[in-house]
Amino acid sequence: MISRIEGILESVQDTSALVVVGDLVYEISVPASDIPELFGRIGDRVTFHTLHYLESQGQGSSFWPKLIGFRSAGDRSFFELVTTVKGIGVRRALRALTVPFARVAEAIVMKDLALLMSLPEIGRKTAETMVLELRDKMDAFATPREKLAGHAVKAGQRGKIASSSKPTESAKGGGGTTALTASTIMDAMNVLVQLGENRMDARALIDLAIEREPDLASANTLVAAALAAKGIAK
Repeated sequence: MISRIEGILESVQDTSALVVVGDLVYEISVPASDIPELFGRIGDRVTFHTLHYLESQGQGSSFWPKLIGFRSAGDRSFFELVTTVKGIGVRRALRALTVPFARVAEAIVMKDLALLMSLPEIGRKTAETMVLELRDKMDAFATPREKLAGHAVKAGQRGKIASSSKPTESAKGGGGTTALTASTIMDAMNVLVQLGENRMDARALIDLAIEREPDLASANTLVAAALAAKGIAK
């Protein structure tokens, strides 16, 4: 079993990477979400946490050994969970996971079928099955970008919406720093979608807004800041 590979990234293709380790060159399949970053790291030393599996050929008449590489052991664990869902095999998962794993996990926790269905080859039935089978297993993975500008979104806050617009104290405490819940982020994203943004662009605007204004505390202020970040509103 090969569990980790370290070497020089020689080249990147649409679905795989070549890594030079001494006199050996390994071909490693990688999730679609990692391909853009890897193009910028050609020639660098990289580490992949790997899964070693057998891929059937010729309608199951023969099998070929394959390696899948992930940026972290956590990503590998998440991928293994996703492939336990009926109808999602290894190859389908590699093609479908086109956004960061933490965001997919967050969508599962929040029952965001629209985001899940935006992934290649994931229809409504598969998205519903993912939520049903994986929602209670996502605590270790569904962590929105809590390090942006000192924000921390705690797992215990998911699904809770503050009863007032007053900022809540961060679990880190001190300095009046606020913490947006995952529900607030989802509410803001839904508003932006209603205003015409696609879900990926809406989330990117929200991330930018949080980075620029760490003290945002409600969906309304988050939407306004996201629009301001785009230049639509001041």
